[in-house]
Amino acid sequence: MSCGDRRHSTSQETVFQKELNAEFKDATTSPLTESDLKSFKGLDFFPFDSTYVVDAVLTRTPDSDWFDMPTTRVRIDQYRIFGILDFKIEGQAYALEVYQSERLMQTEAYANHLFLPFLDKTNGIETYGGGRYMDLDIPSTDTISLDFNKAYNPYCAYNSEYSCPLVPLQNYLTREIKAGVKKFTKE
Repeated sequence: MSCGDRRHSTSQETVFQKELNAEFKDATTSPLTESDLKSFKGLDFFPFDSTYVVDAVLTRTPDSDWFDMPTTRVRIDQYRIFGILDFKIEGQAYALEVYQSERLMQTEAYANHLFLPFLDKTNGIETYGGGRYMDLDIPSTDTISLDFNKAYNPYCAYNSEYSCPLVPLQNYLTREIKAGVKKFTKE
């Protein structure tokens, strides 16, 4: 095993974890119900693990059609497949579709935003059953860094009033991704 293949994990809180916990503790930005917010102490995360920080090759799909992405409620949003991400974790090859929201790309703050929903073998056991999400920026090259330690639950995992995109089945990873936010348990 070379130095670049060594796994590095830590139980220290990362910047992402601190920022997400701060968002959830703030009543003005939290998706938590009022009763859950009262007892909220922090989200449960897997320890940071460098195994789940990988470079992916982005194959863009500029002519893809817009489609209706179903959600957990009646709302439907228009998305398109921005591209296919090919990457390896511990030598095993994977591919995921990454999406762009027609609605979000109209706003300046999200014009460069990509949406990566995924499912894996931890769903329903250690993580939210409906999958998790990652937010990415459109890269200037055909390589994009994926940090699964920044995978988070959709808001509907915390509050049924939210409408969240359903993860397309083609974005199922046939392995456990023990990184990012774990399943929410009420205090």
